[in-house]
Amino acid sequence: MELKDYFANTTGYAILATADSSGKVDLALYSRPHFMDDGGIAFIMADRLTHYNLQSNRQAAYMFIEAGGGYKGKRLILTRTGESADKALIDEARRKSGYTDREYGDELKYLVYFRIDKVLPLVGESE
Repeated sequence: MELKDYFANTTGYAILATADSSGKVDLALYSRPHFMDDGGIAFIMADRLTHYNLQSNRQAAYMFIEAGGGYKGKRLILTRTGESADKALIDEARRKSGYTDREYGDELKYLVYFRIDKVLPLVGESE
């Protein structure tokens, strides 16, 4: 199953891990990734600690845990490749993914782009 289809058809919850330039780690609950035409992914982020960490350390890890118990899911090893604060792009990503029911208000948001360096199962070292 292609990764985009996996996330479109699998329920669960996810955690995005980042670290600052000195290695201090942060974890945050995140939604499913937005898939880009170039094969990368993106997340909509508020201007908070996760976004701050990615300014000095481009590496991140995303862990998706499937609903229903057990140890099923995916881990994505990521590298930040860019970002945009363009509200139209953020709104388009939300529409494409069906996330139009959540209201963000006036809080500054970014569409942060990542390259997927590695895909791993939730447990273990290889698919």
